[in-house]
Amino acid sequence: MSRSVQLAGGSRQLAEDRSRSLPAVFCLLLAACCLLLAVGCRQQMAETGREKPLDHSAFFEDQRVARPLVPGTVAHGQLKADAAFYTGKSRDGLVDQLPVPLTKELLARGRDRFEIFCTPCHGRVGTGEGAVTKRGMRLPPSYHIQRLREAPIGHFFDVITNGFGIMPEYAGQVPPVDRWAIAAYIRALQVSQGIPVAELTPDERAKLDAPAGKK
Repeated sequence: MSRSVQLAGGSRQLAEDRSRSLPAVFCLLLAACCLLLAVGCRQQMAETGREKPLDHSAFFEDQRVARPLVPGTVAHGQLKADAAFYTGKSRDGLVDQLPVPLTKELLARGRDRFEIFCTPCHGRVGTGEGAVTKRGMRLPPSYHIQRLREAPIGHFFDVITNGFGIMPEYAGQVPPVDRWAIAAYIRALQVSQGIPVAELTPDERAKLDAPAGKK
């Protein structure tokens, strides 16, 4: 009888020990499975070959590693949906109206940019007698000739953007808003140099008649 009780008690203890060890075994098996999955799913990109951006490549038809943008790609913030502002042109050709508000600040900015980029060739008042023309460079046309006085304001924006004749393009140095500022200032120069004397005030006439250095 006592032996039977002992056997029963031992069996019960063994069952309890096994039940306590099952969670630990399960956790170990789960950890092993996760480890195997992690090793098996390791990305092989880290081990594949790579090329430097400007290297030669036999894989692509143009043999360049650096890939050009897909046609039609537009970078964020570079949509440029306002064609008149970014090109100076509309469906009817060159725009004849300033696509930005005309303010004193815009003209001041235009004068500042004009004196930096334009004065060396075109001169301070746009007559085409800048400093570089005194060193053998061909004179650019004056802004005050009839053809340019009648040109739409988009013409000046387009020339600054794309160049014209021997004049290089300045799109890389002058952003669109500054090109419009310069175009507006050129228009102001044309007006300032084309006002009939009869339309000047007495004070303005006196300044014109005063000797040089006393105006």
